[in-house]
Amino acid sequence: MSFLLSGTRALTREALQANAARAAAGFAALGIGEDDAVALMLRNDFAFFEAALGAALIGAYAVPVNWHFTAEEAGYILRDCGAKLVVVHADLFEQVAAAIPSGVPFLIVPTPPEIAAAYGIAPEYCAVPAGHAAWEDWLPGQALWSAPARPMRANIIYTSGTTGRPKGVRRTPAVTPETQQRLMRTMAQVFGIVPGETIRAGITGPLYHAAPNAFARAAVREAQCIVLQPRFDAEELLRLIERHRLTHLHMVPTMFVRLLKLPEAVQRRYDLSSLRFVVHGAAPCPPAVKRRMIDWWGPVINEYYGGTETGGAVFHTAAEALSKPGTVGRPIEGAAVRIFDAAGRELGANEIGEIYLGVAGNPDFTYQGLPEKRREIERDGLITLGDIGYRDEDGYLFLCDRVRDMVISGGVNIYPTEIETVLATMPGVRDCAVFGIPDDEYGESLCAHVELEDDARVSADEIRRFLRRHLAGYKVPKHIEFCHALPREDSGKIYKRKLRAPYWEGTGRQI
Repeated sequence: MSFLLSGTRALTREALQANAARAAAGFAALGIGEDDAVALMLRNDFAFFEAALGAALIGAYAVPVNWHFTAEEAGYILRDCGAKLVVVHADLFEQVAAAIPSGVPFLIVPTPPEIAAAYGIAPEYCAVPAGHAAWEDWLPGQALWSAPARPMRANIIYTSGTTGRPKGVRRTPAVTPETQQRLMRTMAQVFGIVPGETIRAGITGPLYHAAPNAFARAAVREAQCIVLQPRFDAEELLRLIERHRLTHLHMVPTMFVRLLKLPEAVQRRYDLSSLRFVVHGAAPCPPAVKRRMIDWWGPVINEYYGGTETGGAVFHTAAEALSKPGTVGRPIEGAAVRIFDAAGRELGANEIGEIYLGVAGNPDFTYQGLPEKRREIERDGLITLGDIGYRDEDGYLFLCDRVRDMVISGGVNIYPTEIETVLATMPGVRDCAVFGIPDDEYGESLCAHVELEDDARVSADEIRRFLRRHLAGYKVPKHIEFCHALPREDSGKIYKRKLRAPYWEGTGRQI
């Protein structure tokens, strides 16, 4: 019976397990061992699962790399995690080749036809370049890993960094069987993936993101079928739900917006009655969007709140969303949520402050090579994701704002500091401020206010071209405004709130 499906391709669970065992043996033959890193610059494909599961068998870390990254961005992660091997799709190889550290081997995965079609990739870029090692040739030649599985390491997921560099979230210690059981109980609460139930899961988001990655790992353990969507397309998702009788999905609010934009005739065309548990997170969902999705799909829409560092810690159902519009939920079993003011005083109901949270029994973490950054975000054993909010008298959590400048666009975390650091190096730019503004589809989009040097002549398109040479395309501001002098506080710091406020007036929200 087919277990993994993508386009017209299929893989049984037995074949996946065998391929993972071969990958494990092959990795070990390359000298990769416990606590080493295998970097995966792959889209949603079978090879991602084979390589990640193979790394886990030998106690190595799989490190998914955002495939939008430029060589400069990807190279930092490959060096920072100390990658001992890079597995990369053929069409992405040229993009990252120059960034692979000297002496680090790499294996190239042919880009499959459904991914090529989804992204408009020409056939000549989908094949493994001559003279390079191909995953499809290398893998069958490896022996099956027969030694006992090493203590499993969770994937190292890199989060966008407030200082301009991503930080790798490295779980410590290795995941024991007892810890795995606790994690599965959490996955049952947050993702609805309950052992023993019939689960047919759809993967709609990129596996380099923490939440789709965690959802996929849980599905691999418990689901009877997993369907990969190469790239999110609203109507295609409806087709997949009907065709494969999908029961579980992980989504982000931007996907809801695109689904709701489909003509009513298209919305009604497909049988969605198989859906039992649809969960979303990663970004705030407007209550009106949530209500319309519940009206359409029924009471299967659920939501969680958490981060790469904490996992899902807060959760609510469709019924709770309707009774408490705008909430992100209440703590799950074993979770704690506390609100503190700037002086470190714990706040009570309906008092707004910084949110700290955690889930008892979850593996602890550190930031790869940055233990001091880990300490900065902890208070009384709980972690802050930099969000401001409050709990009402019933214990429901509501988000109001963010302490830091992070922008969440389409469920993707973007830190303006990284963009500002690059833009400030552009000839003709004296200073700049990047921040998020409302966007009906993505929740937020990037806006840059730019102060030029005297007599400089720089256009918005020139700024975008400059940024694209150094940053992934999704980090390039959609809106660019020029000004003679950016507003500053007495300290000289740019008064970003004054620039940001007019865009949010009348929206009824700040994030």
